Amino acid sequence: MASGEEGTERPGGFEAATGDGPVRATTPQARAAEVRVAFEGLLQIRRLTNTRAGDPAAVPAPWERRLPVRAVALALEAAGLPASAVDDAGQRVATGYRVSAAEPPAAVRVEWLGPHGGGAAQDEERALTECAAVLTRLGWEALLYRGPRRRRFLEVEPAA
Repeated sequence: MASGEEGTERPGGFEAATGDGPVRATTPQARAAEVRVAFEGLLQIRRLTNTRAGDPAAVPAPWERRLPVRAVALALEAAGLPASAVDDAGQRVATGYRVSAAEPPAAVRVEWLGPHGGGAAQDEERALTECAAVLTRLGWEALLYRGPRRRRFLEVEPAA
């Protein structure tokens, strides 16, 4: 996919930022445009597949239920929330959300992570509450838990 900006062509198409990838090589404007198009596509899919829902845009589509990590990551990125990122050695280099698979299979885990000593732990409750608000508006149930070392995380599933 070529975005028209030098150095932003990426093979394989659009992938939402899950927080486990590298810092994006595209410009912020180019990335925002890609995210906007992808999210508008998600909303259109919802409108076409959720014809029995009162508000089709507020109910996850069947593909979102099959690929919840991608769907949740796209929703968070489209809301303008920052994703965490890692370098080639796997070290955190940016503070933000991280979306990963959880149990049961339809659930995902959202954490707020950053570089060691970067203050992510102090911001996690506020940031995860913001993530939960975004996801709830889009038909996801997001519950805040406290895990090992008293770090908070969200467990996210499609709302019933």
